[in-house]
Amino acid sequence: MARIPDAFIDDLLARTDIVEVIASRVPLKRQGKEFAARCPFHDERSASFTVSPTKQFYHCFGCQAHGTAISFLMNYDRLEFLDAVDELAKRVGMEVPRDTRQRNEDGDTHELFAALDAAAKFFRKHLSGSDKAQAYVERRGIAPEIAERYAIGYAPDGFNALRDALGTDQRRMQLLERAGLFSKNDKGNIYDKFRDRLMFPIADRRGRTIAFGGRVLDAEDSPKYLNSPETALFHKGRELYGLWQARQVNSKLERLIVVEGYMDVVALAQYGVSQAVATLGTATTSDHAELLFRNAADVYFCFDGDRAGRSAAWKALESVLPRMKDGRQAFFLFLPDGEDPDTIVRKEGADGFDVRLKQAMPLSEFFYSHMATDVNLSNLDGKARLAERCKPLLAQIPDGAFGDLMKQRLVELTGVGARASTPDTHVPVQRARSAPITPPAKKSLVRGAIALLLQQPALALSLSPPYRFAALQLPGVDLLVDMIAAAKERPAITTGGLLEHFSERDESAALQKLAMESNLYEHGEAEPEFRGILRMLELQYLEQRIAELNREINERGLSALSDAEKLELRELPVQIGALKRELAPAQ
Repeated sequence: MARIPDAFIDDLLARTDIVEVIASRVPLKRQGKEFAARCPFHDERSASFTVSPTKQFYHCFGCQAHGTAISFLMNYDRLEFLDAVDELAKRVGMEVPRDTRQRNEDGDTHELFAALDAAAKFFRKHLSGSDKAQAYVERRGIAPEIAERYAIGYAPDGFNALRDALGTDQRRMQLLERAGLFSKNDKGNIYDKFRDRLMFPIADRRGRTIAFGGRVLDAEDSPKYLNSPETALFHKGRELYGLWQARQVNSKLERLIVVEGYMDVVALAQYGVSQAVATLGTATTSDHAELLFRNAADVYFCFDGDRAGRSAAWKALESVLPRMKDGRQAFFLFLPDGEDPDTIVRKEGADGFDVRLKQAMPLSEFFYSHMATDVNLSNLDGKARLAERCKPLLAQIPDGAFGDLMKQRLVELTGVGARASTPDTHVPVQRARSAPITPPAKKSLVRGAIALLLQQPALALSLSPPYRFAALQLPGVDLLVDMIAAAKERPAITTGGLLEHFSERDESAALQKLAMESNLYEHGEAEPEFRGILRMLELQYLEQRIAELNREINERGLSALSDAEKLELRELPVQIGALKRELAPAQ
């Protein structure tokens, strides 16, 4: 896949105000020269998420999330790299290089999006032109503004309506087939996949249509719902119907309500419950769970109260359990037989539905009621069975208060683990007294140079190779040389850009810590300090070189040196003396 030029990325990040980008999604508070907030990527009580406007990057001291404005959009908005670049480019009025963008879209990905968008418009047009579809929409009480919000359409009856309208040539036919809009029979004949159905476009994180769900208008027809097949753009285990619309309507999602059908989402929205989403004909996956909690701290799963509904609820619980970090909550609402969110909200309104949500079963309660099925807790055997059932699942819960309380509840029910949960207050005093005291580490010149360059990459621009210190045998020298080269090659690169550039190296974590250190020097003061450090490293190299040549003489005699090396050995002390005199005032 073609790469966007580094120069374009550096220019884009230099023009982007990372504080503005993040503040539009996360409430930031100024702390000195930087900004802080509770981390949006994990749940926490105190603000450990820091954004630096001068360094143009963010860092969380809790979960170690970090990066530039691009990586923030990728992680927070769940965008692909190119989409995040596009988003930032639009904000600052830049144009992503056309040839790069087209190559990065995997050839015809752009055309796939265009074909799906054309199909969505085709269905929208036919909704208004079909008396049958209009009568169904009116009968279901879908208001025009809700139909518009969710771009609801209608696929006409007949096998060739969409094909005749959009598939005029062989390439177009193949494209529409790859987009999941056509089916093929045993004889190889291609026909419209969706026929005589109310159509629900499925949107990605940017609101682009990536697939469709179709619902029959006549109750006797089947299947009741028909979804697009998985394609290059659509993976049903990763998408949630209605999430994009929910995010457009709610500036901040306090909760998300997971329902089973498209009409449930639409009906709830019709009555003012705009936080509903639906899985796409599949059980709740781990990707769904991550996506849900990424967007809201409280998630309500709303299912039928029958056996199938409770089975679906348990699968949802298994997906969210490993993601139950502190601050997150999951609830389970089971509806009466024969009811679904669509029918409930029409009978009871938004207030009635909200009352039901408030009465929903917390995850902890559902977990233990399900696990205790067919277990007799009145005897030891039953308690042991419950403990053994629960332990593997409880081990999946992240460390924190919720996990501790869930384990404590198991102790209350079974008595198992009570002894292990008793805190050990014994302190090994003798061991503590005899612990060695570690002296403070000597400041590393290489570390100092890297820290300065990382915080002010422009320091490298005035340097000219070759760098004699590059041959110095000290940890980090190779990284320093590579960082200088990257900064010289990309003059507009920021701290965040350097971190991204070296994110795959083993030293990445150490660079993150250095980047978070406070700037010790202003821009005018940093350059002489940086050059001074490099001169001291050069001095160390000259001393290293003398030691190497003398070692060669001791091992093999003076005759082992070449004439050039003998001359070098005579000149090195002179060079060292000159460097020491130069550095003496600074020392």
